[in-house]
Amino acid sequence: MTMTQQPHHRRRPVTVLSLLLLVMAVTLGPTPSSAAGTDWWNPVARPAPDSQIGVTGEPFKGTNSQGEVRGFVDAHNHIMANEAFGGRLICGKPFSEAGVADALKDCPEHYPDGSLAIFDFITNGGDGKHDPDGWPTFKDWPAHDSLTHQQNYYAWVERAWRGGQRVLVNDLVTNGVICSVYPFKDRSCDEMTSIRLQAKLTYDMQDYIDKMYGGTGKGWFRIVTDSAQARSVVEQGKLAVILGVETSEPFGCKQILDIAQCDKDDIDAGLDELYDLGVRSMFLCHKFDNALCGVRFDEGGLGTAINVGQFLSTGTFWQTEKCTGPQHDNPIGGAAAPSAEEELPAGVEVPSYDDDAQCNKRGLTELGEYAVRGMMQRKMMLEVDHMSVKATGRVLDIFESESYPGVLSSHSWMDLNWTERVYGLGGFIAQYMHGSEGFSAEADRTKALREKYDVGYGYGTDMNGVGGWPAPRGANASNPVTYPFRSTDGGSVIDKQTTGSRTWDLNTDGASHYGLVPDWIEDIRRVGGQDVVDDLFRGAESYLDTWGASEGHKAGVNLAKGASASASSSESNPFTSYAPGRAVDGNTDTRWASDWSDDQWLRIDLGSTSTVKRVTLEWERAYGKSYRVEVSTDGSTWQSVWSTTAGDGGLDTARFNGVPARHVRIHGLDRGTDWGYSLYEVGVYSS
Repeated sequence: MTMTQQPHHRRRPVTVLSLLLLVMAVTLGPTPSSAAGTDWWNPVARPAPDSQIGVTGEPFKGTNSQGEVRGFVDAHNHIMANEAFGGRLICGKPFSEAGVADALKDCPEHYPDGSLAIFDFITNGGDGKHDPDGWPTFKDWPAHDSLTHQQNYYAWVERAWRGGQRVLVNDLVTNGVICSVYPFKDRSCDEMTSIRLQAKLTYDMQDYIDKMYGGTGKGWFRIVTDSAQARSVVEQGKLAVILGVETSEPFGCKQILDIAQCDKDDIDAGLDELYDLGVRSMFLCHKFDNALCGVRFDEGGLGTAINVGQFLSTGTFWQTEKCTGPQHDNPIGGAAAPSAEEELPAGVEVPSYDDDAQCNKRGLTELGEYAVRGMMQRKMMLEVDHMSVKATGRVLDIFESESYPGVLSSHSWMDLNWTERVYGLGGFIAQYMHGSEGFSAEADRTKALREKYDVGYGYGTDMNGVGGWPAPRGANASNPVTYPFRSTDGGSVIDKQTTGSRTWDLNTDGASHYGLVPDWIEDIRRVGGQDVVDDLFRGAESYLDTWGASEGHKAGVNLAKGASASASSSESNPFTSYAPGRAVDGNTDTRWASDWSDDQWLRIDLGSTSTVKRVTLEWERAYGKSYRVEVSTDGSTWQSVWSTTAGDGGLDTARFNGVPARHVRIHGLDRGTDWGYSLYEVGVYSS
């Protein structure tokens, strides 16, 4: 979920309410279908009246000549966001047993003219007034810049499926702080209560669609809980739906004055519950720092306002430091947010930040690392978008040390400098649903890496995520979408989409709702070229590759655990031991430490010769800046298999072609500090 500010003519002060809101970032009986019993993709009975689909032709099935599934993947959507934030922030429902008129109607307070549409005013500027009527006229909504109205009506999702999409990640989303401050609500602000409801309603939506097709399991909307299920669904030509979670305080892991409000038991119970609900991917932090990780900042006046919200929610402002690598968080900026700042306690001011300090000091906490490893144990995929670069770097270190591929960046909130590390792990990347020009340009920037790692690409629509969507390029723009057009696979014809008396045209309306995803992809083809669309059409295969590899991951056997170890020296301490064996005892609370000089080594005897491909090193603050990993079969003749001159501490993973070795030596050449070399734990692996 990504919040953006929309341009408008009259600017109003940013309020605390706007700050917290901007943080993120149907009983009509069915009637028989004329195609019943012949065209499997058409329902036996569809409610009448209802939205039109605007697509003809059979959806493609099966795999290509290489045995790969085909199709687009939306890695980030919020079908049930209308149930979040107290239930009155996103107006309208994705389906209703009472029919389309009940599903696509505005919130009560928006009548008669939108004067009380507070969130609409904040996100879209102006006076917030709009025609609240949805069905059948849809005069003012849905629209590409109306962030408060349902964009995921089931028939619009159906059109995206018919246009070639085969995987959809439905992120269950909410924010307790936003709910608590928004004046209109009709239910509790408890985050887990909302997550449970959204999961249930996603299954209810599956049942609703199944009934149109004649019974359980017959519809095109299929919730899946493992990658094999997903592949089967896609091969049948249907839409595989995966549940994810994007919320600011998962498992109740809020922090107040840097004190965590959760513990490891809460994390285990929360992960188990989410897994049982069918959740297979999730974010650990979003917008506000929490007890698990620090966040990637928002910029300018919005960033200032969110920083005020950070203080009001947690008792602390963001803290920055100089970045240690090319990756950086978004600059907070110095723009004022007067109305928000007025809500701070007397004498408290938003801190100023150095221009050259763009990284959040807060990374992955001890509890956050416990949650990451808990997700690995459950074979879940972790979303790194919205994590600070310090937190993301630690996550990637952990995953690399375990060769775990389950990392996702689903909507352009990850620093692009992480791209190769994500692909190197076997992870998956999708881009936010930008306009066709911007989307194509960003796709081009990372194309070489997709070719290097032979992976497809995805998009994250973030619909219902109050982020804003592609504006119209205009009927007179160069190379506009012409209707009707062929789907990417060539098997379907896609015409303009009509719901009620309103017909949408991407050229003049922009991406107003989910049904216009195929039109947007056609616009990308015309603006960015067929190559971009071809990469997107491989997205389903690559996403399922990442998921399947995560499910199949097995923790490697650490050949060094409990092995005999020796060292060039060991620091003397009357209260504790820093002996060499402390680095291979399986306990990350103990460590080996050398004397305070260079040219030090730690040697591990594996007991017998094995193939060695990977060595992991968990450094204490006294780390090696320049060091080598050396191996030997006899303990006398040594071969260097990996080295660095740019070590920065933390968790390092040395990978190299498999070599036979009985002895492994870490040879320190240049210290990163004035102390010696100190390792909590060394791991040696054959895989």
